[in-house]
Amino acid sequence: MKTVAYLQFDGQAEEALKFYEKALQATDVKKVRFNALGENPNMPLEKEDQELIMESRIEFAGNTLMLSDVPSAMQTVTGGIHKGNSLLISIVDATPEVNTSLFNGLSEGGTVIMPLSYTPWSASFGMLIDQFGVTWKFNSEASKFIESFTK
Repeated sequence: MKTVAYLQFDGQAEEALKFYEKALQATDVKKVRFNALGENPNMPLEKEDQELIMESRIEFAGNTLMLSDVPSAMQTVTGGIHKGNSLLISIVDATPEVNTSLFNGLSEGGTVIMPLSYTPWSASFGMLIDQFGVTWKFNSEASKFIESFTK
């Protein structure tokens, strides 16, 4: 069993998928649209919602990120999708060079909260909010740092 970050969008999953594929230098990208399964009479979708992404997966550097759209019919049950700060994705234990590459890609069109830099706890630490409102944290020595306090 494993846990992966899963991002939900209000019709922007296709755009986000392309952005993350490039920014994260993805090695494998897969996607399925709602119309791939045919019409579900228990949950009819508007024509434009049938083209939305039902499920997608990006593989990069041994990691997985999943994304989907939430059609308007589903949002009446689940609640609306809003940009926010309740999710943070942390890239841990990558080399400073890998952090720099990913940080530069993800910051395109976004907001840098803290530029990548040396800190007392990490040779490469930084934070940003990407163009889709997702917060990313980079810490090249996260495992080493936490282990030094929890032995």
